[in-house]
Amino acid sequence: MKTGDLAVMHEDGYVEITGRIKDMVIRGGENIYPREIEEFLYTHPDILDAQVIGVPDEKYGEELCAWIRMREGAEPLDAAAIRAFATGKLAHYKIPRYVQIVEEFPMTVTGKVRKIEMREKTIAALHLGTGHGAGDTPV
Repeated sequence: MKTGDLAVMHEDGYVEITGRIKDMVIRGGENIYPREIEEFLYTHPDILDAQVIGVPDEKYGEELCAWIRMREGAEPLDAAAIRAFATGKLAHYKIPRYVQIVEEFPMTVTGKVRKIEMREKTIAALHLGTGHGAGDTPV
């Protein structure tokens, strides 16, 4: 069985999901690479840092969510502001549907962003269901 997830099986037989093999998001059959969108978001003068993840969506399989750290003193952006900034510069299917303004990203002890944790928190905050996109198989 292949899910696109990295996992560790414990001695008691339980499986713990630890990450995704690839960060690629498949939205309505389109392959989207979050890094491309993150690089674009860095061009906004009020955005200090951005991370883009895929979250489950009934219609498209997955949708995009941008976690954004704002520059000090900047007004927080919402999805409509990001859409306005990106329209005409990014393909419409690459514009994040959801935007989360955060102070920091969840990090591993080695300093890497924990996108799996971001995904879980976004699913819970937006009440998006199971957490599995189209093509993902529950482990």
